[in-house]
Amino acid sequence: MTEFDLVLRARRAVLPTGEQPASVAVTGGRIAAIGAFDAPVSAARTVELRADEVLLPGMVDTHVHVNEPGRTEWEGFASATRAAAAGGVTTIVDMPLNSLPPTVDVPALHTKRAVAAAKAYVDVGFWGGAIPGNINELKGLHEEGVFGFKCFLLDSGVPEFPPLSPADLVEYLTAIHEFDGLMIVHAEDAGAIEHSPAAHGSGYEGFLRSRPRGAENTAIAHVIEAARWTGARVHILHLSSSDALPMIASAKRDGVRLTVETCPHYLVFDAEEIAAGATQFKCCPPIREPENRDLLWQGLADGVIDCIVSDHSPCTPELKQLDTGDFGVAWGGIAGLQVALPAVWTEAKQRGFALTDVARWMSATPAALAGLDHKGGLVVGRDADLAVIAPDETFTVDAAQLRHRNPITPYAGRTLAGVVRQTWLRGEELVGDETRGRLLSRSDALQPAVT
Repeated sequence: MTEFDLVLRARRAVLPTGEQPASVAVTGGRIAAIGAFDAPVSAARTVELRADEVLLPGMVDTHVHVNEPGRTEWEGFASATRAAAAGGVTTIVDMPLNSLPPTVDVPALHTKRAVAAAKAYVDVGFWGGAIPGNINELKGLHEEGVFGFKCFLLDSGVPEFPPLSPADLVEYLTAIHEFDGLMIVHAEDAGAIEHSPAAHGSGYEGFLRSRPRGAENTAIAHVIEAARWTGARVHILHLSSSDALPMIASAKRDGVRLTVETCPHYLVFDAEEIAAGATQFKCCPPIREPENRDLLWQGLADGVIDCIVSDHSPCTPELKQLDTGDFGVAWGGIAGLQVALPAVWTEAKQRGFALTDVARWMSATPAALAGLDHKGGLVVGRDADLAVIAPDETFTVDAAQLRHRNPITPYAGRTLAGVVRQTWLRGEELVGDETRGRLLSRSDALQPAVT
């Protein structure tokens, strides 16, 4: 009888084919066999999950702002990756901005990798950046292993990462298409926002008017047409406006190479519940009305929205302007990496979705977006990245107990279902503070998953 390194036995395991009892055997950090719950397999270690626990693939979060180096008082690799592990997230892909230098050329990528290497508690990959003047850097970054390129169509909020113009976008997509790269886009139209009333003061309604749905809709329409003209692959980041769903669906039917994400905060919160001065809820694009939230869920059900990622974008308490509550000057970003899975599950189960849906949206599809075919599922040959969750157990979020750097989150005080009890990275349980994460590159994604 073959002896494996590890066998986990779960009465409920979320496989690509659905939820069922299963045993998952691990050798060399990869899933080596999947069988019946009581399959007669021998292993150096056997773990039997409790009756109230479910075995999931580790979550893959392709939208995380770690901010290190340069703005480590906002967040860093040690704190962000430990927050990820505590939330059942085993792989993150770091955004190219808010760090100094931004990841817009190969030397900057090397700098970021050097900083992350000794601090990563989970596996970490990197996006490159597309900004005016760096078009000749893109192929080099692609060859060095970034998973794609992020651009803004309006002010990013930091001066070292300026936006692309509409004409720039077409030029850059043409260049990226030559090596079949991926462009990921913060899609809000600069002109539409320039002509909207400026946000100021503590009222959330005023902030919402400053970032209208039309700004998203206009920008997404342009991205779709630019992708159609160039044939390039594009991905819409953090979809907030449900108005854009019909044109996204139409573009996909037409064969435009388009994928779309949304975020837990757009699926959980609504504009009507955000109190005056509650700047911990500020993000761009903004959290919108309850009916908009319902339509985003429908977009997920219909397959128009492909995946859910955190857009974890924390900052210091001072930048959130918690003392003044002024939405006009507060930093726009949600801190929610650690609670993304339970936040989505809490809302999803109330709407009749299953853990199989959540695993598809938060693990399988983000992994596929980045081309990480060895991640994102309980499948033989893939990395043994696992999350053990008690889906019916509830907890109240205490911001001070979260592992990210600053104790600020809009989820504070909210009761969520789904306690993450264990997280495993390549067959090793993540306990203590020993760093076990690896740095991922596009070349890793191109390796065959089956050993």
